[in-house]
Amino acid sequence: MARPDILIAGGGAAGFFAAIAAAESGTRVVLLEKSAGFLAKVRISGGGRCNVTHASFEPRELAECYPRGGRALIGPLGRFGPADTVDWFAARGVRLKTESDGRMFPVSNNSETIVSCLIGAAHGAGVEMRHSCGIRSVQRRGGGGFTIATDHGDTLHCDRLLLATGGCRAASMAGLAMGLGHSIQDPVPSLFTLQIETPWLRTLAGVAVRDAAISVPGTTLHERGPLLATHWGLSGPAVLRLSAWGARELHGLDHRFSLTVNWLPDLPADEIAKAFEAHRATQGARRVANIPPGQLPARLWEQIARAAGISTNARWSALTHSHQTRLATLLHRTVFPVTGKSLNKDEFVTCGGVRLTEVNFKTMESRICPGLFFAGELLDIDGITGGFNFQAAWTTGWIAGQSMAARP
Repeated sequence: MARPDILIAGGGAAGFFAAIAAAESGTRVVLLEKSAGFLAKVRISGGGRCNVTHASFEPRELAECYPRGGRALIGPLGRFGPADTVDWFAARGVRLKTESDGRMFPVSNNSETIVSCLIGAAHGAGVEMRHSCGIRSVQRRGGGGFTIATDHGDTLHCDRLLLATGGCRAASMAGLAMGLGHSIQDPVPSLFTLQIETPWLRTLAGVAVRDAAISVPGTTLHERGPLLATHWGLSGPAVLRLSAWGARELHGLDHRFSLTVNWLPDLPADEIAKAFEAHRATQGARRVANIPPGQLPARLWEQIARAAGISTNARWSALTHSHQTRLATLLHRTVFPVTGKSLNKDEFVTCGGVRLTEVNFKTMESRICPGLFFAGELLDIDGITGGFNFQAAWTTGWIAGQSMAARP
């Protein structure tokens, strides 16, 4: 194999985007991926649909969706943001659509559309792709460039090296960067769901609430949005956003804390009380469990009523004042003890990575090791759920690729 100008470690979204951007400029690029397949996270994201980006087109507003790294991304997002991502894929025959919450997916609703596009673009640009080939070590050469030892026992030489190896679950997984002089912000989990052992909640697995407000008492953490009951506790966009913004704080609590849920954030307490009184007056013969307030799912309402001490067959006419008060309180303030976090190992997102002060975000080149570049989740950048992490990968990958190709 001829010596590559650029070697890229990591066959995920950022690595592929960088490889294509560099190779389309006529630069010789080799991409190495340690696992058996490329773009694994792209394949599974969004339930197999691939949430490519988010329809937020003002860089400063978009940057606010990154709990870590938002300020550093303002400039890069102005150079390659969601609109550029949409145009990039459209130019290669893949159209994206925007859903009501701003998430953008391929019109095909199939992540394989994105995977095929990226692999095809890489082939077309002349990128040499090698999977099942990790990097054992990297050494800087005295005259510039790098010598790489692969897991297969091969030795490669390159002028420029990009590390796009993804999020690290432990600092040791950023060993290549550390070996080249970089320091690591300790990684902790982000974008996780909550383990809650409350029996009545676990009977509701699959029940979704369109709008709820959640908070962690004793902290400033709060979110609002859809919730999903699961076999292990609570998930959904509101929980994932809370976990992203509170990644370090909740890690410090060993992921054991109280979570308060307001199931009806748009319905004030006095309106709930009036509704209860109206039901007593006009529908006294009906069962309490049969008339949920607002748009609360019937199964959830029944369990909240039981948690308030109201039997399944209780009628509105027999509802005591104390039961009424207890019921209203639970609707606005159900407190769950969280006993841990749950993660999908393939969709793992970390808070932490290479310190941003050590990287030039105009080029994505290391400020410590000339010729070394970074892109994607290996950096201490992470976004909330909704396509923001992929956008950071496209943005940093594109800038790194362009910069590596332009560097003499």
